[in-house]
Amino acid sequence: MIVKSWGRAARAALLGLVLASPAGADEAFVTNQGSGDLTIVDLSTMAPVATLPIGGKPAGVAVSADGARAYVTSPEGKYLSVVDTRERRVLRKIPLEGGPLGLAVAPDGKRVYVADMYEQRLFSVDPESGVVATAQVGVTPSGVAVTPDGKTILVAIRDANKIAFVDAASFQKLGELEVGRHPFGVTIDADGKRAYSANVESDDVSIIDLSSRRVIARVKVGKRPYCVALAQGRGFVTDQYAESVSVFDLSTFAPVAQVKVGEYPEGIGASRDGKTIYVANWFTNEFWSIAADSLKVVAKAKTGDGPRAFGAFIRATN
Repeated sequence: MIVKSWGRAARAALLGLVLASPAGADEAFVTNQGSGDLTIVDLSTMAPVATLPIGGKPAGVAVSADGARAYVTSPEGKYLSVVDTRERRVLRKIPLEGGPLGLAVAPDGKRVYVADMYEQRLFSVDPESGVVATAQVGVTPSGVAVTPDGKTILVAIRDANKIAFVDAASFQKLGELEVGRHPFGVTIDADGKRAYSANVESDDVSIIDLSSRRVIARVKVGKRPYCVALAQGRGFVTDQYAESVSVFDLSTFAPVAQVKVGEYPEGIGASRDGKTIYVANWFTNEFWSIAADSLKVVAKAKTGDGPRAFGAFIRATN
C-alpha cells in the first residue's frame, strides 16, 4: 500500500485514529474505486485531510442533509458503509446483495435509498438496522435523487432509457418516463420543480418538469455525460469521453461553454453559495474546483486511485 504524504490528518486516518474535522470548513467525500477508499477534501484549502479505508470498489456516495453521516456503496463488496463525518470513521457496513451503486439520503436522514444495478431494485435502508423495503424499478438502476419534500424518489433506469418515480411512503413505483439513452446521474433542483438526467449514450441531458412528469427539453452536451450539477442559473455536466464539463443556461437551455478538465470526469457538485463547481476526474486521480461564473479552474487536489464521487458528495459543516 502506498501512503501519500497528505499531512497529519491523512496519516492519522490511515492509522485508524479518530481526528475531528475542523469547524466551519465544508468538505468533499470522494470515493476512490481503484484504491478502495474515501478521500476527504477540505474545500476551503482544496487539500486532502483524511483517507478512510472502505473496500469493495466504492463508487456511490451521499452525505446527509445535517452533514453528520456519509453513506458509501461498494458494488463488489455488496455493502453500504455508514461514515461518521465528524469523527471520520466507518461506523458500520450494512450488507446489500446484488450491486449497490447510486444512492440518496432522505431529507430527514431516516432512510437511505440505494439502487441495485444487478437485480432491478431500489433498497430502502434504515441507517441503524438495515434494509426495510425493496421496490422493483427496472433494468440497471443507477443514479438516485429525492425531492426536497422527501415524498418522491427518482431513479435512472439505465438500460430502459427511463426515469422511474417511487413513492417514498409506500415504497411503490408510481410510474416511469422515457428520457435519453442510458441515463446515469439524476439531479433535482432545490425547489423540487425540475430534474436533470445525464444520458450517456445520446450525449444529452433531459430536463424533466416534476409537476407534470414530462420532459420539457433535451440539451446536447459533450460525449458520454454522466452527472449534472446546478449553480448560478447554469447546468454543469461531466462529459467523460470529451474530458470536459459542458455548461448550459437553465432558463433558455442554450449552451454556454465547455471547460476542459481531467480524464474521465464523473462526479460533480456545487458549493452552497453556488460560486464553485467541484469535479472528480476518474482516470487522473484528481479533484478539481472551477469558478462557476468565470469557468476558470481554481485548484486541484490529489485523491486515491479512480475517484468517482458518484452522488451528493459535499458536506456542509455549518
